[in-house]
Amino acid sequence: MPWIVGVSGASGTPYAAAVLRALLAGGENVDLVVSRASRLTLLDETGISFRDAHWRDDLREWLARGADGKPGAFDVDVSGDRVRHWSAGDLAAGPSSGSYPVKGMLIVPASTACVAGVALGLSKDLLQRAASVTLKERRPLVVAVRETPLNGQTLRQLVALDDAGASVVPASPAFYAGATHIQDLVDFVAGRVLDAAGVAHGLYRRWDGDLGGAAGTRAP
Repeated sequence: MPWIVGVSGASGTPYAAAVLRALLAGGENVDLVVSRASRLTLLDETGISFRDAHWRDDLREWLARGADGKPGAFDVDVSGDRVRHWSAGDLAAGPSSGSYPVKGMLIVPASTACVAGVALGLSKDLLQRAASVTLKERRPLVVAVRETPLNGQTLRQLVALDDAGASVVPASPAFYAGATHIQDLVDFVAGRVLDAAGVAHGLYRRWDGDLGGAAGTRAP
């Protein structure tokens, strides 16, 4: 069974790329939903146009790009049936139904508009519908909200998602893992998203109680 990965319009497309790479590297299958708004963000942050008719080529180019924008930083295989793409406007897609078998869903990054839509059950596109289905079927839903500051309305919606069983994971990098590059900070957030979903990975150095451990990983 695949994991659904929903990409909303918030800034932070490198987070989504890191999650997708780690899922595929770990042998997981992915059902991908890229919202219309996120395509504008992807174009702005990477220069890549994500097109339904050429999604596999565009996804390959996107996942090969590092968080610093360098192309060809990663070698990722998206051929075959490991990844399945569903158009965000396709409300008849597999993930729109609870009878479609999946392990759960990760929304990364999640915009405040996406958070509101899922919390209110609007189902205005496939991303929101798939998230609503995930909640009603009691499957894992991880929402990696990426916005600052957060107002009271959004905070209440995040509490509603938590009450409904979702895991809210703010896209907040930590520094105890010994980050020396922007990719390290991105991978930390991606790793915490996968932790919340119970997916094994090796994206960051875990805390082991050794004070000064992060400093020891950096070159003098």
